[in-house]
Amino acid sequence: MADTTASSPGANCMEKLKSYVKTQKGFILAAEIFISLIVLICYAASLYGGYSAVAICEMIFAIVFFGIFMMELDKQIQVVNWVWSDLFRAGIGAVLYIITSLICVIGGAGDGARIAGGVFGLIAGLLFAYDTYTIFLQIKSTRQHTAASTDDRV
Repeated sequence: MADTTASSPGANCMEKLKSYVKTQKGFILAAEIFISLIVLICYAASLYGGYSAVAICEMIFAIVFFGIFMMELDKQIQVVNWVWSDLFRAGIGAVLYIITSLICVIGGAGDGARIAGGVFGLIAGLLFAYDTYTIFLQIKSTRQHTAASTDDRV
């Protein structure tokens, strides 16, 4: 007979998801995934679908990092420095979103979906830039500074 009092792995994963989204980093990553999906839909509906590659890549990277941080795999897999990897992901995402969004907004005359994707892309660029800033502050606060010796003797 199956034990009905034991928790299922799916429920445990759902609890981790709910608790991680309530954290600041989890909320930022969830917002990045959501805004990337909106940008992807707008770019896919426009006449120039090539700009959707940035949204696809950044959404996939955000989903991967969301899963890694939610399941706390960053503490188990110590080969990769996850904080610095996340900093590069967010920084590159911010730059790419801002560049492609400015191109779409400036040159999107007559294509409303492209302009909408560009506007949402600018919002995504600001969100990724904010994520980069919070990660930078985290790195800055965890770095240990040793005081210089004031002793004149060698």
